[in-house]
This record gives sequence, structure tokens and C-alpha cells, in this order.
Amino acid sequence: MAQIQSLAEAVANLVNDGDCVALEGFTHLIPVAAGHEIIRQSRCELTVVRLTPDIVFDQLIGMGCAKKLVFGWGGNPGVGSLHRFRDAVENGWPHPLVIEEHSHAGLTNRYVAGASGLPFGVLRGYFGTDLMGRTETVRSVVCPFTGEELAAVAALTPDVTIIHAQQGDPHGNVLMWGITGVNKEAVLAADRVLVTVEEIVERLEPRPGGVLLPGWIIDAVAEAPGGAYPSYTAGYSERDNSEYVRWDGISRDRETFLAWMDEHVMGGSTAVGR
Repeated sequence: MAQIQSLAEAVANLVNDGDCVALEGFTHLIPVAAGHEIIRQSRCELTVVRLTPDIVFDQLIGMGCAKKLVFGWGGNPGVGSLHRFRDAVENGWPHPLVIEEHSHAGLTNRYVAGASGLPFGVLRGYFGTDLMGRTETVRSVVCPFTGEELAAVAALTPDVTIIHAQQGDPHGNVLMWGITGVNKEAVLAADRVLVTVEEIVERLEPRPGGVLLPGWIIDAVAEAPGGAYPSYTAGYSERDNSEYVRWDGISRDRETFLAWMDEHVMGGSTAVGR
């Protein structure tokens, strides 16, 4: 059953060095506050996973937390490149970064297979690209019924999945709404689950399109108002587009990046390169 914990306590209990950590969220509900807490606790050697890694992943990579990135698309949405991501891949700073690229459909099917307790998922995709020949978790199979050749993707079962949502209750149940992406599938595929929420309420009220995650599939719920900023949380906050634009300049230079992280995330105790 889920426990209501502080964010610092939940990350300390659930995220270990060397873990595979999925931080999902699509357009909104991005667990930025949780990513910052992982950085503050100097977790390292992580395999980090998300369909669309954006600036919080740039920060995790730039602060030396990640050894591998599994993703479908990576960038500063609406702006351009992730410069800390590029620096790690092109120059090995602060550490070399292994990348494993998928289509969104392929990575989603990996989560679905993991959530279903199956060894792999099947889809029509990847053919016509070089990903099948370059990615160890993508293979081809022949349908035993039709003879059609299909793509197979290995199940993804993160050690920890972290998502952001709107509300939790005192029993650890969570309610989210709006664009939920693969949050549910990533939660069900994981060994351990942390959900940050905008608020803890006494009772979760059903709403059209809402997704309820029961407390028995969650390990910890942490109240983190504004926990998706500069992303947004439908019904609670709006996206700060100007912050994404500012990040492009901040992240281009290593020293400027470190100074920003020191001031805004680390509180004066930046430590890079564990």
C-alpha cells in the first residue's frame, strides 16, 4: 500500500544508484520536482526512460545522474536541442551517455508488455528504419497465424516509475486527468512507484476522462505543489513557455548550466561527476 511521504523521503527510499528509472508525463504532468530531488540526492549510474525527455532530463544528464537514456524523442519542445544531452553524447561530459532510441509506439508497447507480464510486445513498426539493426530490444517475429513479419520489442519493467498527478488521498490512491500519455502503463510495469501530486484531498471525486490509480500499486505519494513546473498540470497550472526558451541559453554553456543548477536546484551545493 502507498505511504504518504515527503518527496525527499520517497526518493531516498525508492531510487537507488544504478536503477532503471522511468519519469513519464506527456506535455503536462512531468515529474520535474522529483527529477530535481534525484539530482539533489546525487543518484548516479541511472538508466532513465521517457517517451519525450525534455529539460528535466537535460538536467539529470548534465548533473551526471544518467549513464543511459531510453527514449522516443528528445528535445526542448518548441525551442530546439537539449544541449546537456548533446554534450554528453558528443563529448562525454560529464559522463559518456548510452542512448537507446525507439518510436513512441515501440516504447509504449514495451511498457504495455511489462505491465501485462509478457516478455515482449508486437507491433507493425520499425521496418524501413535502421533501429531494428541497432537496438538490442527490437527484433522481428513471424506471426504463427498469418505468416506476417512483425516487430517485437522487449518488455520494459523499470525498477522505479515516477509520475506527477493532480490529486492523492490519505490512502495513497491517485487521480489524474487531461493528457495522461503512458503514465498508467509505466506505473503498472514498474517494480516500485512514486507519484507526486499537486495536493492531498480527503476524497477523490470521479471525473470524465480521469484515471484512478489505486494505492495498492503505488509505494509512495508525495505532495509537491507545482511539481511539474515549467510544464503544467491541467486544472492547476499553465505551462511557462518562457522558461523553455530561457533554458536554451542556460544549457548551452557548462559553467552557466552549473551555476543555474547550483542556484535553482542544489541550493549552493552543486556536486557533479560522481
